[in-house]
Amino acid sequence: MIGLFLVTHTTYGESLIQCACHVLNKRPQQMVQLGVALQDDPLDLLPLAKDMIKMVDSGAGVLIMTDVYGATPSNMAMKLLEPGRVEGLAGVNLPMLLRALTYRDKDMETLISRATSGGRDGIVNMLKH
Repeated sequence: MIGLFLVTHTTYGESLIQCACHVLNKRPQQMVQLGVALQDDPLDLLPLAKDMIKMVDSGAGVLIMTDVYGATPSNMAMKLLEPGRVEGLAGVNLPMLLRALTYRDKDMETLISRATSGGRDGIVNMLKH
């Protein structure tokens, strides 16, 4: 199973995990989060982030999901990426996370594709749907 690692602004990642727990009625395994606060030095957090990757990597790899591309959490996550082993997606939302949880027993390419489409397809204009 592919591990999931959320690297987000402050408590957003933990909030997403709590919402996923509510939907699934359990806390999924091999999933951690790291919240980056305004006062944090991202370079100081890198060793902790590397340890967290090891915690959730059972050998199938890790997908890092971050909130805003180009912001501090995603810039930090970029330093952790290793193609084929540690991949990353920006723009995490609850539909993306739920889709990732559903497909992480597949290969990394499938997981990335399904998580991306889940995040995108979760955005709906409710009056036109």
